[in-house]
Amino acid sequence: MLKDIDATAILAVKDIGAAKDFYERILGLEPAGSEQDGMILYKSGTSSVLVYESEHAGTNQANALAWSVGGDFDAIVEDLRTRGVIFEHYDLPGLRLQGDVHVAENFKAVWFKDPDGNILHINA
Repeated sequence: MLKDIDATAILAVKDIGAAKDFYERILGLEPAGSEQDGMILYKSGTSSVLVYESEHAGTNQANALAWSVGGDFDAIVEDLRTRGVIFEHYDLPGLRLQGDVHVAENFKAVWFKDPDGNILHINA
């Protein structure tokens, strides 16, 4: 189901400067664009890694991995539901909940946790 869809890792950090030093100098990643609003996007092979500042860094309360699945969103959400995935419900500004799906104009998303509590995200 998701094995053929590119994923973006989203990693929360407390200090974007220290993260930039680590990801660029230690890991050798190169920014895929300019730093904006406390966020840096990196490429790692064909994958993307988004590093962003968050007060929740290190608490498993921030996204850890996301997939943008486009038109397959509804089918994938239903498939996950049939596999026993329990979706998280959040009170997020600008989003309303329709069943398990958070929506706003042209945006649809669900969040769920892996066994360790890392938050995973799928959006249309």
